[in-house]
Amino acid sequence: MSGTIDNDALLAELRALYARIDVLYADWSCPSSTECCRFGITGRQPYVTSIELTMVERAIAKRGGMPSPKKRALPLTEDKPRERICPLLNRDNQCSIYADRPFGCRTFFCERAKQGEGPARSALQTHVNELRALAERHKLGGDAPRPLMRALGCE
Repeated sequence: MSGTIDNDALLAELRALYARIDVLYADWSCPSSTECCRFGITGRQPYVTSIELTMVERAIAKRGGMPSPKKRALPLTEDKPRERICPLLNRDNQCSIYADRPFGCRTFFCERAKQGEGPARSALQTHVNELRALAERHKLGGDAPRPLMRALGCE
């Protein structure tokens, strides 16, 4: 590549990695509670690498921008009056970029997810290593994952 980064080629590799992960976890189930998108409840959020952030940003641009915060009202709990909610949820409390969601959103980090016959969470290391290698090729000199909200400038 002679010092230049081919984002389209790297994004194609990332999509292929995501497709393999989706197949591996096809028999897992999610209660579709959006609990994993409610970072104040889970106490954690997905971390993204630079290549994942590029995919997320392209998906946001493709849909015309971020969902309006005024339209993303999930019920708040009494003990979480300032609940941190994923900025990518739409007014129907669904992921506005579901097809392009990050690795962490694909691998069921929510405790309510039901494990299927596919691999356990602990079996993800190979895929994590693939993602890191892609990210290192995307950002010359290496890349460190960062919290999604910070990466999107929402914190």
